[in-house]
Amino acid sequence: MKKPCGVRIAECGKKSLQRLQRLTLRNPRSVIRNFLIFFSAVIIAIWLFLPKPPLLDGISFSQSIRDRNGELLRVTLTSDQKFRIWTPLPEIAPELVDATLQYEDKYFARHPGVNPFALARSGFGLVRGGPRTGASTITMQVARLRFHLQTRTPFGKLRQIVRALELERHYSKAEILEAYLNLAPYGRNIEGIGAASQIYFGKAPAHLTRPESVSLSVIPQSPTRRALHADRDNRSLNVAQGNWYDRTSVDDKSPVREFRARAQTERTFFAPHFVQQVLEMEGSGRCADRTVRAGLASERCVRAALVATTLDLEKQQLLERRIADYIRANRNRGFQNAAAMLVDVRNMDVLAQVGSADFFNAQIEGQVDGTRSPRSPGSTLKPFVYALAMDQGLIHPLSILADAPRSFGDYNPENFDRDFLGPIRACDALARSRNLPAVELASQLANPTLYEFLRGAGVALPRSEPLYGLALPLGGAEIKMEDLVRLYAALADNGELRPLRRKKSDPIQTYGRRVLTPEAAFLALEMLNVPRPEIGYVDSSNVAPVFWKTGTSHGFHDAWSVAVFSHYVLAVWIGNFDGKPNPAFVGRAAAAPLLFQMIDALRASWPEPVEAHRPPPNANLKRVEFCAVSGDLPGKNCTHRIEGWFIPGISPIKTCDVHQEVLIDVATGLRVPVDDGTRLLRREVYEFWPSDLLKLFERAGLPRRSPPPFLPGTETELTARSGNPPKIISPAEGNASLLDTSGEIPLRAKADADVREIYWFANRSFIGKSQAADMFSWKSSRGSYQLIALDDHGRFSSCNVIVH
Repeated sequence: MKKPCGVRIAECGKKSLQRLQRLTLRNPRSVIRNFLIFFSAVIIAIWLFLPKPPLLDGISFSQSIRDRNGELLRVTLTSDQKFRIWTPLPEIAPELVDATLQYEDKYFARHPGVNPFALARSGFGLVRGGPRTGASTITMQVARLRFHLQTRTPFGKLRQIVRALELERHYSKAEILEAYLNLAPYGRNIEGIGAASQIYFGKAPAHLTRPESVSLSVIPQSPTRRALHADRDNRSLNVAQGNWYDRTSVDDKSPVREFRARAQTERTFFAPHFVQQVLEMEGSGRCADRTVRAGLASERCVRAALVATTLDLEKQQLLERRIADYIRANRNRGFQNAAAMLVDVRNMDVLAQVGSADFFNAQIEGQVDGTRSPRSPGSTLKPFVYALAMDQGLIHPLSILADAPRSFGDYNPENFDRDFLGPIRACDALARSRNLPAVELASQLANPTLYEFLRGAGVALPRSEPLYGLALPLGGAEIKMEDLVRLYAALADNGELRPLRRKKSDPIQTYGRRVLTPEAAFLALEMLNVPRPEIGYVDSSNVAPVFWKTGTSHGFHDAWSVAVFSHYVLAVWIGNFDGKPNPAFVGRAAAAPLLFQMIDALRASWPEPVEAHRPPPNANLKRVEFCAVSGDLPGKNCTHRIEGWFIPGISPIKTCDVHQEVLIDVATGLRVPVDDGTRLLRREVYEFWPSDLLKLFERAGLPRRSPPPFLPGTETELTARSGNPPKIISPAEGNASLLDTSGEIPLRAKADADVREIYWFANRSFIGKSQAADMFSWKSSRGSYQLIALDDHGRFSSCNVIVH
C-alpha cells in the first residue's frame, strides 16, 4: 500500500538528519569551518551590496557673507530656519576635533560604524535595569541626524545601525566626521561647528582655543540645556566641561579648567543694506548640490555657502560712525537720515555702502536703501553737461558763457540764488553751479544729448526725452546713488564706464564702455577741483586734491555731495525717505561737510601718497596761455594771461579779438579809423565785446573799457572795415524752418561793442530796428525769407528762413 506524501517527506527528512548527525560526529571541525566560511561570505556579500546613502545631498547650508578681508558680515538662515555654515574638516581646529572624539567616540577610527562592545554594555545595563549608557558612535549620530531617525525604539535603533553601516561602507572616516561636525546640534537653531563658533565666540572654527573647543564639544549631547547664553551663567555647560576633563583623564589642576564659556552679546549683522543686495544677487542662496567628496564640499556648494564680497568692514564702520555723529550733531537742523557709498575706481569695488542712518529705526524708514532709491540729484549731473560740451567742441574750460536770464520755450530756469553773474568762464560756472549756463549748454548738445548719454550709461529714465526737457541737468529726473557713483567713476577712469563689483567672484573689467573721451573726462574733473567748504580743516595745501560737486533738489528734498579723491569715489546724500522737505537740505551746507569729514577720516586711517592729477597718457591735450579776459588765445594786445587746457582740433579756439588797439583823437577823445596826419592821435587798447555780453556786464555791475564812438563825419566805408559784422543768433544757426504764423518771431544778433543799433531786413525790405543788445519782434507771413542784420557801421550778416 502506497504511503501518503507527507509521511514520505517526513521519513526523507529524518534520514537526512541522521546522515548529517553521522557526518558531524565523524568531522565536527570541518562543519564548523564551513559554517563560518558560509556566514562570513554572507556578511561580506551584505557589506558589499549595502546601498549608498546620501551624506549631505539636499542639506541646506547658511550663506556666510564676508568682507574682502574675511570678516563675517552676516550668516543667513537655511531653508529649515537653522544657522548652519558649511565648514570643511581642514578648516576646523584640531583641538575641537580631538575634544569631540574624546567625548563622543574615542574609538571612532577603529570601529566599522557600530561599537559592538558599547552596544553589549548598553544592552546588558538595560536588561539589569541599571542606568542607561550611550552606545551611539559618531557614525550612528550622523545617521540619526541625516535621516531624522527616531532611535528610542528597538526598531529605530536597528535602522540607525543599518544606516551607520551603509555610511561606513561608502564614505571615509574623514567624510563622516566632517558631516557630523556640520550637522551636530549646538543649541537653539544652531547646527554645525561653523555656525556655533561664529555665533558663540565670533570667530572661525580654525581659530578656536582648547577651552573653547572643550566647551563646544560637550553641547551636542544635550543641546537644549547646554546652549550658550549671554545673559546666564551656563551652569549646565560648565558642569559638562568638568565631566569632559574627568572622562578624558586630563589633569584636574590644568588652568584650562577654569574657563567659563559665555556667548558673545551681539549677533553679527554688519552692512545690512549691502548684504541684502548681495543676497538678492545670489538668489535664494540654496545649494542644489551638497555632495561631499574626499572631505571637501563640491565647488558649487562652496560658492553658494561662502560669499566673499568687496566690502571693507573697517571703512564701512567708519562711514557709519561719521553719519551717526553728524546726524546727532545736526538734529536741531532737522537732519534725520543720510546715505553714503564708497567705491574704488581701480576695480569698481564697493568698499562701503550705508543705506540709511539707522537700519533698525522705523521712524526714518531705516530699512530703505538710500543708495538704490531714485532721488533727484540736483546739480550733480552738471559736470557731464560740460564734459559733453567739450567733447562736441562747444567750449573749453576758459570759454566765456552767459549767466543771464533766458527763456527756453515755456521753460524759464533761474539760479539757486535767483541772481545772475553775467559773462562767466565755463570752469567758474560749473564750480559755482550756475544753472543758466548749464541749461544753455544742454540745449546745444547733440549726438548725444544729456538724456541719450544717461540712457546709454544705463541710468533708468522711464519717461521720454521731451517730458524731461532742459530741466534734466538741474535734477529734473530721479537717479540712484549707485548710478551717480558709476558716472563719476567714469570721469576718474578716462571716460570709461564699468559696472560696480560687490562680490570678489565678479570679473574685473579691464576696459569699460567709453562714454566720454579721455580728454573731456580729464578736463571736466579738473574743473571740479575747487576749494572745500570751511569745516574746521586748517591746512589743505599738503593733501591730495578733491574733485567734488554738490546738488540740491528742487523744493529742498535732497542734498547731495559727490567727490573723486585719490582712487576713490564717495557720494553722500542727506534727506528724508518720505520726501519731507527741509530748507536746510542744501548740498554745500548739508552734504558737503559730511563728505569732507569722511574724506579726512579715510585719509587719516589709510594714508596714501599724494598724487597730482595728470592727463591720461597720449591724450590729445595741450596746455597754453589764454587771454584771462576773453578766454581766447592771447593777441598782442592781451596783457592779462592765464594758463589752461584745450583739445586741439575740437575746442573752439581763436585768437582774442576783444582787445583791439584803436586811434584816439587827443583833442576830442573820439575814435578815428585811420591816421591821415591831420590830427594829434594816440593809440589805446579797448575791449570790443559782443553787444549781448556787454549788456550782461552792465547788468552785473562790471563795467568794461568800451571804445569811444567815431569822430563825427567819419565815412561809413572806413568804419565798416574796422570791426566784426553782427552775428544772427535768433533764429539759431541751422534753424531754417520756423513754425509761427500767429505770433511774432524773435530776432537777435550779436554785435561789436561800438554798435548802438541793428537794422533788420527781410528780402531786402526794411522791417525795423532795435538796440544792439535787444530783441526785435518780427510779425511775418508764410514764405521764404533772407534775413539781414545791418549795424550802424555798415557791417552786416544774413541767414535764410522759411515761415510755415
